Amino acid sequence: MDWTQKNVLVTGGASFIGSHLVDALVARGATVRVVDDLSSGIRDNIAGHLENGTIEFIEADLLDPGVAEASMKGIQVVFHLAANHGGRGYIDLHQAACATNLALDGLVIRAAHAAGVEQFTFASSGCVYPTSMQHDPSEVLYLTEDMVKPPYEADDMYGWAKLMTELTLKAYHKDYGFNCSSARYFTAYGERCLINHAVVAMIARAFIRQDPFIVWGTGEQIRNWTYVSDIVEGTILAAERIKDGSAVNLGTMERTRVIDAASEIIERSGVELRLQPDPSKPTGPYNRVSDNALAKELMGWEPKVSFSEGLDRTIKWFHENHDRDEVAADFERSLTER
Repeated sequence: MDWTQKNVLVTGGASFIGSHLVDALVARGATVRVVDDLSSGIRDNIAGHLENGTIEFIEADLLDPGVAEASMKGIQVVFHLAANHGGRGYIDLHQAACATNLALDGLVIRAAHAAGVEQFTFASSGCVYPTSMQHDPSEVLYLTEDMVKPPYEADDMYGWAKLMTELTLKAYHKDYGFNCSSARYFTAYGERCLINHAVVAMIARAFIRQDPFIVWGTGEQIRNWTYVSDIVEGTILAAERIKDGSAVNLGTMERTRVIDAASEIIERSGVELRLQPDPSKPTGPYNRVSDNALAKELMGWEPKVSFSEGLDRTIKWFHENHDRDEVAADFERSLTER
């Protein structure tokens, strides 16, 4: 796709992943419009583009009447990342808030189709996978796209909303020929990530020297954290290569226990802290790791940044851009809010 000829909308473009996506699209020569209500996005994430005049920014809530329709004027490609979301603490404890995504996604898709958008790519999630499959961390399990099928069993309201939007897009393609794709993100992390996401929350615990260092759950949970640049490249490829509403996993296949990640973060932060698991805290599934074979087959995508390398980059960024006292003062609230 020749991005220099494309007018692109990024919803949620001031967010962690959204702003990195904006960077990549601008670098490719696209004309970019961002819509974000800044409820969790941060203006500073796109400040350079605003100062240089390289993007158009609309601060608005896509749920408000007419905003979705106005946002689509002149747009050819949509990346829909806007959502009511947060880390595990947020999506577990704010079910009604996450339910607003059902309305949000429906409005945005409807407006895009009515405007004649050429390609629509949706930021989905590993939360669409059946939770009953993900209980045993000792099982070597890689989640493949075909495991999302009837009877569906998504992860809480956030996961159900993501699943319903995937199914909506497939229906729009079948009924109207709407070109679309869904990219299932698996536990993204990296620069600009908020403290309410696991890796950055653990980096923050070491940064403020929390002792004991609290690990949510038993620590046996398995994840495959995926660095943000890999997520962004996969998202763009999904827009370029997939038209039929198919969903693809964007995740590494590195299986990492949460307790091991915590130990690595403590060591790389140069502090000595005692680890203390807390099973009373929200944990999510105990065995969530993607299979990325389909993304490689359909798009030629595979992750380039190992967890070790990405962790070093993220720790360096966090230490250079945060004040210890400020992080400590707001830390507990940050874990469960946007």
